Amino acid sequence: MEPTNRAKRLKVGMVGGAAGAGIAGVHRKAMGLDGSFEIPAGMFSRNADRSRRAGRNLEIAGDRIYAGFKEMAQTEAGRADGIDAVVIVTPNDSHFPIADEFVQAGINVICEKPLATNMDDALRIYRSVAERAVVFGLTHNYSGYTMVRYAAALVQAGYLGDIRVVQAEHAQGSGALPTEPCEDGSLPWRSDPDIGGPEIVVADIGTHAHHLVRFVTGLEVTEVSAELSTHVPERSVYDNAHVNLRFSNGARGALWASRVAAGNEHGLHIRLYGDKAGMEWRHEDPEHLFFRPVSGPAQCMAKGQPDLPLAAEPAGRLKLGHPEGFIERFAALYGDFAGAVRARLNGEVPDPSNHRFPTVSDGVWGVKFVEAAVRSHNQNGTWTDASVVLA
Repeated sequence: MEPTNRAKRLKVGMVGGAAGAGIAGVHRKAMGLDGSFEIPAGMFSRNADRSRRAGRNLEIAGDRIYAGFKEMAQTEAGRADGIDAVVIVTPNDSHFPIADEFVQAGINVICEKPLATNMDDALRIYRSVAERAVVFGLTHNYSGYTMVRYAAALVQAGYLGDIRVVQAEHAQGSGALPTEPCEDGSLPWRSDPDIGGPEIVVADIGTHAHHLVRFVTGLEVTEVSAELSTHVPERSVYDNAHVNLRFSNGARGALWASRVAAGNEHGLHIRLYGDKAGMEWRHEDPEHLFFRPVSGPAQCMAKGQPDLPLAAEPAGRLKLGHPEGFIERFAALYGDFAGAVRARLNGEVPDPSNHRFPTVSDGVWGVKFVEAAVRSHNQNGTWTDASVVLA
């Protein structure tokens, strides 16, 4: 719903997002859907000229187009009309230093995943967020889909019974062919081990499947046994991962993350099996959730159906039969984030039950999952602790 006046919009800065940064455009469109945000400031590239061009294209005043994120954080924190939050849409290796700078400045953060490239940095961010009492969101946007949230509600209400087996995959075909270098001769950052890390297939897409499993089941992955592999010749990062999972309730599962599943589209898919029923959701058909009880007929549940067994989380912006997509579900997280930021600005403590976006603690669990998978692989698939204790 459009705010009654523009003054109520939250002021958001963006780090990253110059020309060619596709995900930044998704973020900007998602922020614009509900009219809750405006972007008055940003540092859009390490290259000052590219940053200025991007800022001008977004009609940002020249004195608020920054050449460095540290300058941006310090300056915006000191302005009476400074930003309420920052959105970080940069490659993986820069998430921690940028997020840390803005958290230390007391500015709310919403960040692309992963939270960091190692547990020391992830825990440092977690502690800083707690100390500064800022709102921190992580864009595992698939948890914004209505039927994913509905699936989590079904599990919580006991419709599946005790979860026994979980199968998840994020298996794309986009990397099935050799990577072509960029115009300057460098590799795209997802194929550069110095930027994304050699374990990029786990950190970049495996963490989405990992978070989806945690979000829907309410369980934590406590141990993993992993094998990472590279299938495209001369590629210097892993492009496939098989990870066996042990859960906090004793359930077992498996997670497959891949860039070389030739012919696959997006490839995000989750199946759950309890002692009462099974359930399945696919990203390519996000409006539907398949529910298969042990006793009784299988059901295809659709977003907005009037006879669902639980009152579904708001059926989205559109009615039954009108599909929503990727950007709208990003917007669902941004709507939750806006509510939490407004609560903080009003001196209130945000209520997690009203704002269900992934937080900094989800980011810590994701980083631990990546580290555990790599450690397990390096030890020939040995079962490895993937649990986190957050004080």
